[in-house]
Amino acid sequence: MSRTLRQTLQVALLALAFTLGGCAVLPTAKPAPQATSADRVTRPTSEPYKGDLSIFEDPERDRKLQIERVMDILGVKAGANVADIGAGSGWFTVRAARRVGPMGTVYAVEINRDYLRYIEERAQRERLTNIRTVLGKEDDPLLPLASIDAVLILKTYHEIAQPVRLMKNLRRALRKGALVGIIDRNGTGDDHGVARETVVEEVGRAGFELVADYDFVKPDGMDYFLIFRATGR
Repeated sequence: MSRTLRQTLQVALLALAFTLGGCAVLPTAKPAPQATSADRVTRPTSEPYKGDLSIFEDPERDRKLQIERVMDILGVKAGANVADIGAGSGWFTVRAARRVGPMGTVYAVEINRDYLRYIEERAQRERLTNIRTVLGKEDDPLLPLASIDAVLILKTYHEIAQPVRLMKNLRRALRKGALVGIIDRNGTGDDHGVARETVVEEVGRAGFELVADYDFVKPDGMDYFLIFRATGR
């Protein structure tokens, strides 16, 4: 087959893909790196919350967490792509979606299908068309490669069964300069909290460096807000 004929066929097939499916089939992404025993975390973790989602909707939560300041620090702005890992009721998801606007996207990542359905219904009610729900895994958020500008893991890190593996897979989804924020409370892992030093050590093992550390997200000082960037980026 001549080169010209081959190119003609490729163009025809591409046009057919758009006609039939609305978009062309993209090349398969490279598989995630193989997990190693060194990545495994055996410390206690908390059971993922499965209760009433109204617990996340305290009217005072915006003020107590200073969520607008949190988004400023993470660089959540118009046109950005943001990931909310452990999205729960979508409390942060909808706030980030309003901030990034129609040119941005917010990925709500959850391992609980019911929560994702709740977020989808909430996005419809609030007319936020820039929200995408993602059914993640305990060790992989399953986000598109090199697509994310900012991440927030809000009061969820202590529930992640394999945080080093998850953070390694998250790293692949980040764009150059992307920031990852983790808000949690000091604890022992199985008490819905995890020590700040533990988070820094585990996230460091996944290829991140701590670039900032804040304590303004709760008046009693029990919660911390850590900012990480992937090393070498």
